[in-house]
Amino acid sequence: MDRFDASGAELRVGGLPLSRLAERVGQTPFYAYDRSLIAARIAAVRLVLPPGVRLHYAIKANPMAALVGFLCPLVDGMDVASAGELKLALDAGADPLSIGFAGPGKRAAELRQAVASGVLLHVESARELQLLAKAAQDLGMPARVALRINPDFELRGAGMHMGGGAKPFGIDAEQVPAMLRSMHQDGVVFEGFHAYPGSQNLRGEVIAESLRRTVDMVLRLAQDAPAPVRYVNLGGGWGIPYFPGERRLDLAPVAEALAQATARLAQGLPAAELVLELGRYLVGEAGIYVARVLDRKVSRGQVFLVTDGGMHHHLAASGNFGQVIRRNYPVAIGNRLQSAERESASVVGPLCTPLDVLAEKLELAVAQPGDLVVVFQSGAYGATASPQTFLGHPACVEVLV
Repeated sequence: MDRFDASGAELRVGGLPLSRLAERVGQTPFYAYDRSLIAARIAAVRLVLPPGVRLHYAIKANPMAALVGFLCPLVDGMDVASAGELKLALDAGADPLSIGFAGPGKRAAELRQAVASGVLLHVESARELQLLAKAAQDLGMPARVALRINPDFELRGAGMHMGGGAKPFGIDAEQVPAMLRSMHQDGVVFEGFHAYPGSQNLRGEVIAESLRRTVDMVLRLAQDAPAPVRYVNLGGGWGIPYFPGERRLDLAPVAEALAQATARLAQGLPAAELVLELGRYLVGEAGIYVARVLDRKVSRGQVFLVTDGGMHHHLAASGNFGQVIRRNYPVAIGNRLQSAERESASVVGPLCTPLDVLAEKLELAVAQPGDLVVVFQSGAYGATASPQTFLGHPACVEVLV
């Protein structure tokens, strides 16, 4: 919430009062993303990146076309996870040479599209290598590849473990040497490695340790590389605070570890370009979700604010996108910020399920039908990560301001 202007009676987004923004959008519910906050976050990240480290945006965090177009000139490349995201990146003007394509279940048609586009494929199985070799022969152009590694260590402290142990992602580190030694397919051009141990991490020292161990692993595996390593993607996983009591990520240990990683890779793999892949950290705190109160109900002493939005638009805020124990995102009555009248209320949506909860027993300004509920920290994994067609309610819209 502190990323937005909450100094007056009404929240301001992109310089506009919330109620005016709602009129400009023309409907509720909607997502709004503040481009000035996104640009400021990218500038802050640049301050901790050593010279030469390239910053990529992971489109899966938020694939809104206008947002991807805005980000394109601010970052050094894009990482995609489907042919649909690849089209978004190319339409936004991203350089194909600076696009990485990862994902454990790439279809044969997607692999051919990627080869035809000239992007770097993050290979996750022997099957993909065989399909890429055929696509390269059929199309008469090289298939650029990097091996995605499932690390031989687990990133403890991450909100989501993407590597270590048995995983569907990437190639187990112990299997990589044999795969590297067998890479002799015509048309397949090896360029490097991609490792992504985990995501949504709020502890800088844990990310720093992950960077050190990942570099150790890459330097060890590079000894069997069939060509000079030109690309090393260290993933990202930088988290944002979603819940009360969570601290923002301390970048100091991350900056120190990145400097050490850069120095070690420059010595061991002098031709390698180092890439950092970030998604939610760039856009998550720059977005809000806004729904309008339709009804105010009191049931056995508990206040329920029934809105025109809910879990079908914002699954993550409802707690049904991976939370084991449901916790409230930061929520406010956006047009009554300075109201002295407060109460404990639950914010629910219009769906016929008890799971449709945006805030549970949270202290809020006393709200009435017509007021605007704001869910903060909503710039990533929002609209496209939610079942918008559930029960046939209207879809929400997204705006960049």
